[in-house]
Amino acid sequence: MSDKIKNIDEQEEELFEHYKYIADNGQDKLRIDKFLIDRIPNTSRSKIQIAAHNGNILVNKIQVKPNYKVKPKDEISIVLPYPVRQLELIPQNIPIDIIYEDDQLCLVNKSANMVVHPGYGNYDGTLVNALLYHFDQLPELPNDYFGRPGLVHRLDKHTTGVMVVAKTENTLTNLAKQFFDRTTKRKYYALVWGDVAEDEGKVDLYLGRSLKNRKLMVGYPEKEHGKHAVTHYKVVERLGYVTLIECKLETGRTHQIRVHMKHIGHPLFNDLEYGGDKIVKGTSFTKYKQFVENCFKLLPGQALHAKSLGFFHPTLKKELNFDSELPDYFEEVLNKWRRYSSSSTF
Repeated sequence: MSDKIKNIDEQEEELFEHYKYIADNGQDKLRIDKFLIDRIPNTSRSKIQIAAHNGNILVNKIQVKPNYKVKPKDEISIVLPYPVRQLELIPQNIPIDIIYEDDQLCLVNKSANMVVHPGYGNYDGTLVNALLYHFDQLPELPNDYFGRPGLVHRLDKHTTGVMVVAKTENTLTNLAKQFFDRTTKRKYYALVWGDVAEDEGKVDLYLGRSLKNRKLMVGYPEKEHGKHAVTHYKVVERLGYVTLIECKLETGRTHQIRVHMKHIGHPLFNDLEYGGDKIVKGTSFTKYKQFVENCFKLLPGQALHAKSLGFFHPTLKKELNFDSELPDYFEEVLNKWRRYSSSSTF
């Protein structure tokens, strides 16, 4: 009994996996949970059953229950949260800004200079370490709490703003499906170099790892070299040599906004990796150069903030929307540019 793996889509920014299979011509009738557990690494029958109950398993594009019997030539797809990396997770008493919390999930306003989860070079001091400590201090935990914060998306180290974190396996799986189906509503604010010509627009460009530097992403015109990525943007405020824009994501790839805006000639202000940490637009006057340097010094990294997030709560059965204010240093930079642009002739 064999199957053909059509595609495994491991999202970069969104921490879930999408598997697709076609059942063999000689496939015996077999419960779909048993069929999948033999084929997907680092999973369990209970995880697959939770996925089915949340509508994450499709057979021939129709949602099925865990007891569905797989038949020859069935086209099967499943979305699962990304498996936890095998690292020791240590609770640490690190301050975090909790916007909202219930027994299923919490919303965090992530600060700058904080890595989301442990990995190579960052084994502690992360948001996950802080959340583990926070959860351990709660008087009660849900019955199906699985001992760790559940992530289905993340933000870059220097990007601030709203993130959702699941407390239960069921909520984690449900949110993974929402992110995969692109039904979540995400808005970012970014300060970019240059006067963006159009009041609104769209960037549709495949993103993949740079062949010269694997830590960076680059845009490709064709899917053979990257993953599909779409960003919608509109101008919020024009400030002469820089523009404050709002970005809405259709997809959530690594460094998506940063690469997309660089591609159209407007790198993010103070973006070290993508060319925004030098003067891209403006004059050659010493006074202007000093002004820009003073703005750079206020920012820990690229001027990017996850402004709002909306999603469907899996147990409350209603849409929730959360918003976060720009960090003080971001507002200070904007105010500096407002004063500069109001006193200058471009």
